[in-house]
Amino acid sequence: MLNNRMMFEDLCMRNESLADHSSYQIGGKANFFAMPETVEELLTLLQGCRTHGLDYFICGMGSNLLFPDNPREDTLYISLKKFVYWDISPSKWFISSGTPMSMLAITGLMFGISGYEFTYLLPGGLGAGIYMNAKYNQHQISDIIKTVYYVDLSDPSLALQSLDVSQCKYGYKQSIFQMNPWLVLGADMLAVPDEEQIAPGNELLARWKAKKGMSGLASFYTYMDGEATQLMKQGLAIPQEMTDIAAYRNGKCHFTYPSCGSVFKNNYDYGVPVGALVDRLNMKGLEYGGAMISPHHGNMIINHNHATAEDIKYLMNKIIDGINTAFGFEPEPEVVIVK
Repeated sequence: MLNNRMMFEDLCMRNESLADHSSYQIGGKANFFAMPETVEELLTLLQGCRTHGLDYFICGMGSNLLFPDNPREDTLYISLKKFVYWDISPSKWFISSGTPMSMLAITGLMFGISGYEFTYLLPGGLGAGIYMNAKYNQHQISDIIKTVYYVDLSDPSLALQSLDVSQCKYGYKQSIFQMNPWLVLGADMLAVPDEEQIAPGNELLARWKAKKGMSGLASFYTYMDGEATQLMKQGLAIPQEMTDIAAYRNGKCHFTYPSCGSVFKNNYDYGVPVGALVDRLNMKGLEYGGAMISPHHGNMIINHNHATAEDIKYLMNKIIDGINTAFGFEPEPEVVIVK
């Protein structure tokens, strides 16, 4: 028990700026913060919270959330962006939840595995992608995974459990993990690389880990673009889908300012993307405080000039009210607003 207590205290950082761990670059200083690298460290932190009477909030790379300006003092904020590893055997390829989704496209290219191209430049970790069934165009995370591993946070034993993808109740940005207090640890992928490909893959993983799990969108793009360019120099052809993704995201200035990407889910029953509805309302470019509805994409609210969480939420409410008044429904937020 003494060792666990000492380990818990060693893993916790104090007065850590949450803005440094969010693609929005917004958030006050957390009284308690941690970045576990192993399952053992993660479970030690969760058990330690029970011992010390702390609440906890767990996130990945911080690319789809809005941290509070004044974090709760009795909460341990846990980031999984250093929880990055994989286990490859002849019949299995496990990838941990902290591994960037975008790296799947890079490794797919390196390993000669198709079907992962759509993950290129998705800024979140695999765990978040599994949780929300992240998608791009017609492709989604549930298409490429086989088995998901998780722990039930309501179970005192925090025992490892698994679920076949067919049991995950996947839909448009929906999954069983949104319906239960379960923490995704990672997944087995459908495809498995050949053994001779493992070494360069491990080198790729080591280079990312050396970057300490960056959350800034500009640095994230520069890194992933650099990895793709390096593979191209080695004679590998970059798939057209990856080239198109880069062109689209750069054209919409996705990496120019801090943001969370799309703020709202599209309402497929209505049939028109939220960004297009915001455009019809002439709200693109609307500013409040340091926040702005992107002039390039109506479903993005950017941190234009040292925005606060309250600035972002103000513009979110303006969009919700505007769409409800004009089109008769309230768009559902995709961004997670952390209390």
